[in-house]
Amino acid sequence: MRAGTPRRHGRDGLAMATLIGTVVAACLTACAPTGAGVTTPSPSPSTPAPVPPTDVVEVPVTSAAVPPPAARIAPDRLVIESIGVDMPVVDVGVEPGGQMQLPVDPAVAGWYRYGPDAAATAGHVVLAAHVDAVDYPIGPLANLRDVAVGSTIAVMAADGSTRTWVVESLTYYEKAALPTDELFAREGDPALVVITCGGPFDASTGHYRDNVVAIAKPQS
Repeated sequence: MRAGTPRRHGRDGLAMATLIGTVVAACLTACAPTGAGVTTPSPSPSTPAPVPPTDVVEVPVTSAAVPPPAARIAPDRLVIESIGVDMPVVDVGVEPGGQMQLPVDPAVAGWYRYGPDAAATAGHVVLAAHVDAVDYPIGPLANLRDVAVGSTIAVMAADGSTRTWVVESLTYYEKAALPTDELFAREGDPALVVITCGGPFDASTGHYRDNVVAIAKPQS
């Protein structure tokens, strides 16, 4: 029995050694990175698809600055040779009551500066003057009532230019019925409007009842 003991022990030792080797191999395999020992070819980098060019859009650039107003050309002189009118013109505005201002001197005409100017290609250029006034002689436009259709009117301007107009109509309006919207139009066909007083004189108010209005168109 003693002689067999070493052999039995040897078999047990071999079995144990084999078991230990197996466990160690298993542990090594478990701790190794996945795929360790296996060479995997790296994927070749793919070439990115070309990006189409962005369309170029031309955006107009506009200045935000407010353009300066166009220079106004003021009428400087009014001449109607057929009725002996030759008078200077000054620019005027509006009275507090809403009426067009007029120079005190009947020998001076006023140009309504809030309307079209001497070079306007649209709207009505309005000139007006008193027919008379206290301490002044009768004014040149007292003769406006005698102007004939077809007569010419010359308006000299501050820039040295002269514009000729041809009378198309002469009308008397009671002052209360004066068509101001029509006569003072700022748009539409160009016209020259010349206004003064006329008709019967009302001594109680110190005013004439009517306005005498001549309308002229540009000479072609």
